[in-house]
Amino acid sequence: MEKVLQINNLSKNYGSLQAVKDVSFTVNQGEVYGILGPNGSGKTTTLAVVLGILNANGGDYQWFDEPFTKLARRRIGSLIETPNFYPYLSLWENLKIVAKIKDAPESDINYALGVANLLKRKHTNFGHLSLGMKQRMSMASVLIGNPEVLVLDEPTNGLDPEGFAEVRNIIQSQAKEGKTIILASHILDEVEKVCSHVAILKSGELIANGRVGELLSSDETVHIQAENMEALLVVLNESAIVKNAKIVDDEIVVVLEPDIKSTDLSKLCFEKGHSLSKIVVKKQSLEDQFLQLVKK
Repeated sequence: MEKVLQINNLSKNYGSLQAVKDVSFTVNQGEVYGILGPNGSGKTTTLAVVLGILNANGGDYQWFDEPFTKLARRRIGSLIETPNFYPYLSLWENLKIVAKIKDAPESDINYALGVANLLKRKHTNFGHLSLGMKQRMSMASVLIGNPEVLVLDEPTNGLDPEGFAEVRNIIQSQAKEGKTIILASHILDEVEKVCSHVAILKSGELIANGRVGELLSSDETVHIQAENMEALLVVLNESAIVKNAKIVDDEIVVVLEPDIKSTDLSKLCFEKGHSLSKIVVKKQSLEDQFLQLVKK
């Protein structure tokens, strides 16, 4: 699988503030890769560095297995800051300027407006658009030049649920066409619904990365109590039916292997000489897991 972006121990300082510290991850062709973290976690700074907007203080990065060049830049469409469109020009006229800057054919304009569901508004002045339409127009400008990679920083920020869904549909349609998409967001739901892979940042550091389903899965957890918790924990972590188990406050939280039920867990504990005083099955939310990762 071709590597689209490889980041190696990237660091960026703003004076004494360490905005990004030794961040490393790889984005492969065709992935929808989310960079997830709270505001101030270093997401935008990381994207600004790899797009050549900011200079790194340490580490390096490569696009398409090569140092970043103008040729590589032409293969990337990015939305880091809101584009400055002319409010008194129509959507088509604004995108004609974008196409000229990108040295792209004017035929790209109707395609981009069509993907953004704005083709019927092509002769409307930009200043007359709603916030959601303006954000879709920003997405349309990214698509001019038919880039292989889309880099999007908080593309749904400030949008209502309808606008959120419209931008998400654009991202999903481009993913289906085989484009690689790198998406920074602080919204867990956004990453869960559109991304295949995720890197989670906290205070400029990478705390986890991998497939979304592996890092953020809504596994059932079984909460149990027994007289000798430490001894029971050893038994559970040695068992083939347990994915992981740990003591949280005054109980053991157990994640079971697929197709294993809480009754199997209860039977295991009984056979090993541990009588359970509590057994409760809970569905762990993705938000809970994300918050646990960030708090570590």
